[in-house]
Amino acid sequence: MKRKARKSGKKLRAIDLFAGCGGFSLGMQKAGFRVVGAVDNWKPAVETYKKNFRDHDIFDVDLSDISESVKKLIRFKPNIIVGGPPCQDFSHAGKRDETRGRADLTVAYAKIISNIKPDFFIMENVDQITKSKKLVEARFIFKESGYGITEKVLDASLCGAPQKRKRFFMIGILNGADDYLEPYLNSKIAQKPMTLRDYFDGKLKTDFYYRHPRNYNRRGIYSIDEPSPTIRGVNRPIPKGYPGHKLDATDDFTKVRPLTTKERARIQTFPEKFVFMGSKTEIEQQIGNAVPVNLAQFVASAVMNYIKNPKKFSRWKKERQESLF
Repeated sequence: MKRKARKSGKKLRAIDLFAGCGGFSLGMQKAGFRVVGAVDNWKPAVETYKKNFRDHDIFDVDLSDISESVKKLIRFKPNIIVGGPPCQDFSHAGKRDETRGRADLTVAYAKIISNIKPDFFIMENVDQITKSKKLVEARFIFKESGYGITEKVLDASLCGAPQKRKRFFMIGILNGADDYLEPYLNSKIAQKPMTLRDYFDGKLKTDFYYRHPRNYNRRGIYSIDEPSPTIRGVNRPIPKGYPGHKLDATDDFTKVRPLTTKERARIQTFPEKFVFMGSKTEIEQQIGNAVPVNLAQFVASAVMNYIKNPKKFSRWKKERQESLF
């Protein structure tokens, strides 16, 4: 598959499940993959996706229905399937209730992969999923299907995005070895976090901004000389009764404003020309739910670098294997 794809000049085919407004798809395209289809069922995000991706379709497929999903997706002959199953039941903000259906979609994703058997897959989620029984179940399905797996928690601020957003990635290769992608990921991780000042390069017309905390035990005011905290699906102005916090970047509230919707999208590394559809509330939610484009590109580029040069880190692999004995 890989030799033919390179020889013919054709890009490797990708499908994006749980695509949302398209952060992962855009990152895949920037890494050199050809996205041939996507799946989501939230109308505002689907409309945004359609507005920005004109060369392929996004479908409303019930991904909990394994047989029907496989039937509809296998015809695309994907070389790689990517996706971030809904993460609310694993997140820091959620109650981490795995009995609800959204957590089951992690297992559904694994079963879809095991039936279609693409050469690679990438699964993204919040870092809290590492404590989940559903991840154990999904991992077992992948291993039984013959995938070698690399698992990594990545900080977006070290992967091309100005945001302290930690996300878990599981990257599989069919009939390959575990940890195969680790050196390709590690070789590109930045030595220091990217700040908002680094990313916006003088175009962000404030030095401080307000990000509404989940409770007032946490700070709400940040400096652009640090990475943004995780962009969430809500964006509120600084309230009149905000008490302040000892860790706030400034105590002069006259210098503080909330970020605009467009600025939040840019922190998620969407391009300036990316168009969002829906109400303001729906757009803010789409932005907060998205995989940062540059983080997706970072992981996808590691896979692409492996495809182009699978022996690049063979010495590292040999030394690592010898250290285990």
